[in-house]
Amino acid sequence: MIVYLVGMPGSGKSTVGQELADRYGVPFVDLDVEIERETGLTVTRIFTERGEAGFRALEAEALVAASTQDPSVVACGGGVVLEPANRIALRNTGICVFLDVPLDELRRRVQPATDRPLIRFEGDLERLLEARGPLYREFAAHVVDASGPPGEVADAIVEELRWSA
Repeated sequence: MIVYLVGMPGSGKSTVGQELADRYGVPFVDLDVEIERETGLTVTRIFTERGEAGFRALEAEALVAASTQDPSVVACGGGVVLEPANRIALRNTGICVFLDVPLDELRRRVQPATDRPLIRFEGDLERLLEARGPLYREFAAHVVDASGPPGEVADAIVEELRWSA
């Protein structure tokens, strides 16, 4: 089984993903880390040099590679659900869990910064949530409140998946 974690920047996909992988005793894959390793560039640099479309193409390739690593837990980039082909790959190769975090908590966790290519200015986080929130909810097989500590969120996912099996 592959468990894909999706959600907004700051929702805890990477931190919770490692916790969850440890609980299941399976490998953890972070798509952003894999993209950086493959290209030798940071995500920010990729956005600067290749634009969002260039990054999304790399993200799709990384997702295809990750989809062959069964079993595993995969932390997806916040925008992975924007591409219809990615949604198909996620749905066909694993279980998708949306880490839902209220906007106020996301604001506390994620401040506009130069190292966040899509969250550089006030209002960017809200704009992304407005565009992506409905896709996460519509697409994910499971929605988990991820506003708590990572260990508690991982426990909640384990429980959610146990009851749905």
